[in-house]
Amino acid sequence: MNQEKIGCFLAECRKKAKMTQQELAEKLGVSDRTIGNWENGRNMPDLSLWKPLCNELNITLNDLMSGEIVKEKEYQEKFEENIVNTIHYSTKKITKYNLIISLIFIIFGLFVSLSAIMIFPSESSWGSIYSVFGIIIFIIGIARIAKPIVWYFRLLLIIIIFLFSLGLLLFTDYINVKLHHEAPMFRIVTTSIGNVIYYDTPFYDVYRCNFDTDNEYWVIEKNSKKTQYDLINYCK
Repeated sequence: MNQEKIGCFLAECRKKAKMTQQELAEKLGVSDRTIGNWENGRNMPDLSLWKPLCNELNITLNDLMSGEIVKEKEYQEKFEENIVNTIHYSTKKITKYNLIISLIFIIFGLFVSLSAIMIFPSESSWGSIYSVFGIIIFIIGIARIAKPIVWYFRLLLIIIIFLFSLGLLLFTDYINVKLHHEAPMFRIVTTSIGNVIYYDTPFYDVYRCNFDTDNEYWVIEKNSKKTQYDLINYCK
């Protein structure tokens, strides 16, 4: 569809009907600025307004889509051409809308994950819950964008991105524990025995020895199965 041609045609028909942009806007329930955007070719009327617009301007849908008064002998040919153009226009508009929604999901998901890490204290389990929730929203956005891809490639892409995102969160959490001596956010169990607080995570163990004393120190080790007796004597 030639939006500029259609816009000029709408302006011409409106003037022929002796209506101002404001008057036409009031009849259609839109703003005069919207009418101006149509006539300047910046955008097209919503499909739901095509029929009411044609009625007000005393033109046919075929005339509107063609951007001119269609002669009777050309009517069928123009009609078929305009149907194809309308389907293409609608598909393009839906694709653009879906892309915008997908980007909102992606940005919002990243925002939730990063905010959860920065806002919630490491001792709180809510940080890990919200950060994973953010990743899920992020993945939904990616999945929407990847719709045209064959389903099994799309599934593989989603799994890879999910695992990479989760791995990045776990690595960030590990760095935070190692450099800032804070409790791991992604922990399975927290145990306090004697002068030791033990944090069990999926890939490593953290021991906070002599906690809340001047001699406090942190130890990070590979996963090991220590008994309560081992923990009691660990920092001695």
